[in-house]
Amino acid sequence: MTTVHLGLPLPSRTADPCLPGLCAPDTTPAGPDNRLWDTHGRVATDLRVSVTDRCNLRCRYCMPAEGLDWLPGDDLLTTDEVIRVLTVAVRDLGVRAIRFTGGEPLLRRDLEEIVAAVAGLDERPDIAMTTNGLGLTRRIGGLVDAGLTRVNISLDTVDAARFAEITRRDRLGDVLDGLAAARAAGLHPVKVNAVLPDRSDLSRLPDLLRFCLDHGYQLRVIEQMPLDAGHDWDRASMVTADEILATLQAGFDLRPDPTPRGAAPAQTWLVDGYTEPHGGPARVGVIASVTRPFCGDCDRTRLTADGALRNCLFATSETSLLPALRGGPLSVDTDAAIARLWRGNAWAKGPGHAVNSAGFHQPDRPMSAIGG
Repeated sequence: MTTVHLGLPLPSRTADPCLPGLCAPDTTPAGPDNRLWDTHGRVATDLRVSVTDRCNLRCRYCMPAEGLDWLPGDDLLTTDEVIRVLTVAVRDLGVRAIRFTGGEPLLRRDLEEIVAAVAGLDERPDIAMTTNGLGLTRRIGGLVDAGLTRVNISLDTVDAARFAEITRRDRLGDVLDGLAAARAAGLHPVKVNAVLPDRSDLSRLPDLLRFCLDHGYQLRVIEQMPLDAGHDWDRASMVTADEILATLQAGFDLRPDPTPRGAAPAQTWLVDGYTEPHGGPARVGVIASVTRPFCGDCDRTRLTADGALRNCLFATSETSLLPALRGGPLSVDTDAAIARLWRGNAWAKGPGHAVNSAGFHQPDRPMSAIGG
C-alpha cells in the first residue's frame, strides 16, 4: 500500500542535562519523593504506552486513506527496551497502571511477552489495552494468560455501512467478534470507545448504547480532539459532550454516577433499567476533553513507540529516552538516567492542555503516533 508523505515534523525533543558522563551532579527538579510529580501537585501514576504507530484501520478523523509515514523499525523500542523502561516506571517511579495503545497494539507481535514481563514485576500494576479489536479473537487468550486485566475496544457505530465509511474498512464483524471474545475471556468491564465524526452520527448513538447495554459492555463516547494527521480538526463541527448527553438522555433514563470520578477521564451516568453482567447498575460515560477539560486531576504520563516521554496528550515537546537506552552499555546507571529524564519531563507539565486558549498549537504527532 502506498503511503502519503505529509512531511509532519517530530515534536522538539529535550535532552537530559545530566546523562551519565555528560555532566556532574543531578540537577533534575523533583517532588517530595521519587514519584512523577509536577509543579502543580499532581502525581502521574497511570502510564499510556504506545507499542507501535501502525494501524490496520484508516479512520477518517485520524489519518488519510493512504496511511502515514510509519516509524522505521529500528526507531521502535525493542522488546527488551520496552520491558526495561516499564520496569523503571513501576519499580522506581510509582506507576500503578499501564495501558498499552498504538496505533494498533495487536500489530506488535511481542505484546504477550511484554505484558507477561510487566505482570511479573514485584509491584504488579493494573494492565489494560486499547485496541480496535481486529485480530483480538486470536490473541485474547494469550494476552489474558500473560496478565491483561482490562480492555477498551474502539467502535464508533454498529451500522455496517457507516463503520466502513468511517474506518475505510469493511471489518465491523471482526470488531464485534473481538468484543465477544474479550467478554468470554472473563475481562470486566469490557469498554467501548466511540468517537462521533459528524453530527449525523448522533442519530445512531442510541443504537450503539443499546447494543452495549444488551451485551454487557460499557460505552464511552469521546469528543473528537485536535489530534488528526492532517490538522483539519474544526471546533465548529465537533460533536460536543452536551450534544452527546442530550441525545442519550432523550432515549434512556440516566442518573449521575455517585461513584467518585477521581482521575478517570470519563464522567459517568447510571442507566436505569439495565445492569452489568456482574451485577450493579449499567453505566455510560462521556469523555469531554475539549469542552470540559479534566486536566486538574490528570494522573497520566505517556511513552511513544520510539521511546519519547510526553507529559500531556497535547504536548508540543517531548523527552527522548534513546540516548539513555542506546548511548552505551546498559547498567544500573541507565535505569537512573531513565528515571531522572522521566521525573524532569513530568515536573515540566503545564496546568492544562490549552485547547481552549487562543494560542493553542496542535501537536505535530497525530494520535496514532502518540498513543491514546
